[in-house]
Amino acid sequence: MSAGDNERRELEEALHVDEIGIRPVPPEGRDATALQQFWIWAGANLAPISWIVGTVGIALGLSLLETILIAVIGQAVGALIFGLFALMGHRTGVNQMVLARATFGRRGAYLPALLQTLMATGWIGINTYVVLDLCLGIAHQMGLQPGDTVKYGLAVAIMIVQVVIGVLGFYAIRTFEKYTVPVVTVVMVIMTVVVLTRLEDISWTESSLAGGERFTAATQLLTAVGVGWGMGWITWASDYSRFTRPGVSPRRLYAASAMGIFAPLSWLSILGALSGTASQAGDPAEIVASLFGIMTVPVLFVILHGPVGTNIVNIYTASLGLLSLDMKLKRTTASLLTGVVGFLPLFVFIESESFAAGFTNFMSSVVIWLSPWAGVTLVDWYVIRRRQVECDALYADPRTSRYGDVNMRAVSAFLAGLASAWAFQYGAIEAFQGPVARAMGNVDLSWAAGMGVSAVLYFLLTRGRADVAAAPPARRVGSAGENVVSS
Repeated sequence: MSAGDNERRELEEALHVDEIGIRPVPPEGRDATALQQFWIWAGANLAPISWIVGTVGIALGLSLLETILIAVIGQAVGALIFGLFALMGHRTGVNQMVLARATFGRRGAYLPALLQTLMATGWIGINTYVVLDLCLGIAHQMGLQPGDTVKYGLAVAIMIVQVVIGVLGFYAIRTFEKYTVPVVTVVMVIMTVVVLTRLEDISWTESSLAGGERFTAATQLLTAVGVGWGMGWITWASDYSRFTRPGVSPRRLYAASAMGIFAPLSWLSILGALSGTASQAGDPAEIVASLFGIMTVPVLFVILHGPVGTNIVNIYTASLGLLSLDMKLKRTTASLLTGVVGFLPLFVFIESESFAAGFTNFMSSVVIWLSPWAGVTLVDWYVIRRRQVECDALYADPRTSRYGDVNMRAVSAFLAGLASAWAFQYGAIEAFQGPVARAMGNVDLSWAAGMGVSAVLYFLLTRGRADVAAAPPARRVGSAGENVVSS
């Protein structure tokens, strides 16, 4: 098939609704390349929200150098973890929350599926807020003063665009990111050049904090914007990698997936930190307006792609989360529902006095459950089951599935990790300030405690148990990502 034929096929697929839902992707539907996986994750992260979070360290009082180093190192760690989850979907052709059934049990996996759905809808609200705020910034640059009717009307219009693409599904998302990410990259390069030309007499090491307060802010940044931001996509990973061609090298897919997360995040975090230092404004639109002046209008109209490119990924994954709860819905209906529910966190951020504080609190709640889930899942997949699952059992009746109804060992390890993550967390509000973190001088090590405790405990609870070993040879998932039968 020629390159032109491939392009035409991709466009035709993009205009049709993806009806696969949470069933394993059939071999004929797995035609994505490693590069296309890179475009998806780069498109989801090459967005104003990734640039704005770069200002969080500055807002917390850290120096420019500290903010950049902590964010980039943490995001590298998070991206490397993310790549391990992308390989799971490629091997099985199954989405992430259905794969969780092998670990937590047929209905035990409802817990992470519900948390995943709530988290994805939360991101829909956050990213739509950023779009809305930037659009209103454009209006102010044009001398307009839009009221609440315009504000919420614009939010509805933006949500409709996102939901339409999300409803179409994977193939539409893949094509959208493939053709728009290169254009947005050019715009971001221009933004970077403009910011660099506006930097005058900045201090790389000046901080408004000292001693323990400085270290506290550093660990908060590492959790929320560093590791937490980098690994924050792990529960999305297999939802998209399952469409990758079975013949694609796992190493190549791992590299493409990890770089799709790390490259835009690190670049835009550095840009955000520089912007926050140069502008000293606290609101996203104020930062843009103060730095870009007359260029604000054309620049912002183009970079609106970013949050849309992110939210179409969120809407699709949130719909799979609902279906993984065994809800009797069509995927298209689930996508529409998650788009509507995404308005709730949007209202919270619209009414929030500080985006930085509200965002940090949201990320703190994410890391609390995400890190212990990651610890249990990584040990189960790579150590206990050795990357082997029985796909049919993932969809079987809870009473007959070989993975059982609820795997209490996994749930117990997860809850222990959850408690540990909270105990070691020092967030911006008292509810997210654990006793161990306070006793250690307000240090936030929640992500490491949650993942470490859950991983070690789950390994100790399951090692040597035949009932949680790898799937039997007769019904396992082969290296090409298809069910195989051994003689």
